[in-house]
Amino acid sequence: MSGFNKLLSTIGNVPLVRISTAEAVYRGEGPVIVVTGHMAHEIRNAVTGLSVTVVHNDEYASGMSSSVRAALRAIPEDCNGMLIHLADMPLVTRAHLASMIEAFTLHEGIAIVRATAFGRFGNPVIVPRSLFSDLSAIDGDVGAREVISKSGVPIVSVEIGHVASFDVDTIDDLKAAGGDLGAG
Repeated sequence: MSGFNKLLSTIGNVPLVRISTAEAVYRGEGPVIVVTGHMAHEIRNAVTGLSVTVVHNDEYASGMSSSVRAALRAIPEDCNGMLIHLADMPLVTRAHLASMIEAFTLHEGIAIVRATAFGRFGNPVIVPRSLFSDLSAIDGDVGAREVISKSGVPIVSVEIGHVASFDVDTIDDLKAAGGDLGAG
């Protein structure tokens, strides 16, 4: 997005990061952790008033894996999994998250739960605690995909349609989601 912080772009005058975060908060399952990096103060302000824990990732420039590690350090011991929800996916709703959490619970917290778009893996994903140490070892600009593929842990797919593969990476994506550049 040419140096523009897409997470501060808006849909209906609401910052993208707040939309994604609010859907997770409204679901009401466990703590919601927001990991900040670039423009941390502005991102923190965008989620002010939501029941979240904000954790700053000082190593954000090293890639996505550092954000995963920052979130893992903030997860309470009594959580049996971590739902990784990317803040640039504004079409994922609390209903989608609920269906994923229900599947995770149904499989007693031992399976990986992946959102799918017409059968293809997408996001969000729920990773069981048994994989936390593997996740903490990832490095660079990668997410959980490799850990998941090598884990040997059962994977449960939850079909949520095109929203599992729709993220905002370009101005055209933002417009397709009904948004504009806002204050970012």
